[in-house]
Amino acid sequence: MKKLLANLSKAAAGFAIAAVVISCGKEQPKSAAPATSNSQNSETIVYVNSDSLLNSYEYFKDVKNVFQEKSKKAQADLTAKGTAFQREVAQYQQSAANLSAEQRTSTEERLARKQQELAAYNQNAGNALANEEAVENEKLYNKVSDFLKGFAKTKGYKMVLTYSKANPTVLYADESLDVTKEVLAGLNAEYKKEKK
Repeated sequence: MKKLLANLSKAAAGFAIAAVVISCGKEQPKSAAPATSNSQNSETIVYVNSDSLLNSYEYFKDVKNVFQEKSKKAQADLTAKGTAFQREVAQYQQSAANLSAEQRTSTEERLARKQQELAAYNQNAGNALANEEAVENEKLYNKVSDFLKGFAKTKGYKMVLTYSKANPTVLYADESLDVTKEVLAGLNAEYKKEKK
């Protein structure tokens, strides 16, 4: 479950931001100078730092907390079921010498079925969490992508790239092209309205 939660963060970062290379709208006349967060200039390509965005985007934080709680709950449930199964096996091992061959065979078959059920339950719980994670990742991607489309169109940007230290597809970009704070403020403002 911890691995699944770690994958949520990685997948969300990669899925939600790395794929967000957006070409927007019609060409603006060269005389129309779009604004960046730092100054007025004629740049039509900007970037967003996905690490900063995900660390400060309230929606992502809320989703991450929900998955942490679900993961903890699922892990506690699995641990409880596993402990109960281990106790049952230990009880059988202690009393096996006093049981008839037929009773031992019957108990061993029952314990084997329980072990299979426990493994299936574990896998199903993991799959359910992974499916829910995929749905949330898509929502996250759509929220960021939709916001960036409108943001880029409003600002006159033709492309919004992503930057991440973990996955640096952009090796260098002037800091004046960084619109992360502005994008983050807009995303958090939208999310705040949604929560009300």
